[in-house]
Amino acid sequence: MTGTSTARRGDVETRTLPIYAAGDAVMPFAITGMDELVARDIEWEPHSHPTHELLWNRSGASTVTIGARTWSITPSVGLWIPAGVLHSAATPAGTWYRTAHVDVRTDSPLPTEPVAVEVTPLLTLLLERLVDQTLAARSRELTEQMVFDLLEPSPHALLVQRPDSELLRPIVTALESHPGDDRSLTEWAARLGVSERTMTRAFRAETGLSFGAWQAAFRAQHASVLLGSGVPVDEVAERVGYRSASAFGAAFRRTTGLTPGQFRPATLSAPGHATLSALASGHTRLADQSPQ
Repeated sequence: MTGTSTARRGDVETRTLPIYAAGDAVMPFAITGMDELVARDIEWEPHSHPTHELLWNRSGASTVTIGARTWSITPSVGLWIPAGVLHSAATPAGTWYRTAHVDVRTDSPLPTEPVAVEVTPLLTLLLERLVDQTLAARSRELTEQMVFDLLEPSPHALLVQRPDSELLRPIVTALESHPGDDRSLTEWAARLGVSERTMTRAFRAETGLSFGAWQAAFRAQHASVLLGSGVPVDEVAERVGYRSASAFGAAFRRTTGLTPGQFRPATLSAPGHATLSALASGHTRLADQSPQ
């Protein structure tokens, strides 16, 4: 496959991939995997794959955006992206991500829409086993069956629905610029000249959450990326609006089900990583050197 292009803006690398329809490529196996330990911040422009994609991280945190929804990708919570679904992504330097591309001809237990997936240690081991090109056909088939048996939605999805109404846009813009902005909904209502009840209803209608719950999820998502970039916990806590690392840690665990330490970036050169990537590239150029 062709069409990949790469550009750099300072320390940020931008990758542009083709837009494929579901089934545009025939896969050598039901599940084909690859990985990458990224050296600099990477942003993927909107694109789509001819396969279903399961994306998760060995270390660090990244994000995938589909429409107005943004998911956090972590070592324990991945994202299932159905074939042909347009998405963009951002991965900070030091993140070690992995991806499994699933042939559309294969029956999957997951829905036909994007969904967070619980990535257990057993599922990780099975997916890594499938990278081995020398795996016997029967062993591969059994491993693939076990993978499909273990795939299930995660109760720990860190998903932020971005409000887009004119009423709520000033709040979103302010928090994107400064996640630590601690203005309450009452203060925002007074500033925007509407009632607090109107603001509450608007948040519920556009995000499905109260303002407080949405703000906590937004901060946790922003914090996960900072943590994955290697920013110290104390600094992350301050930048996302918490008075102490302990208060931040408690709120972060409530929202994500994980500790801040679980989002640390990879610091090893990962010789195994190079082997896995080489094996994956031997299967196909499916992702054009970028599986996000």
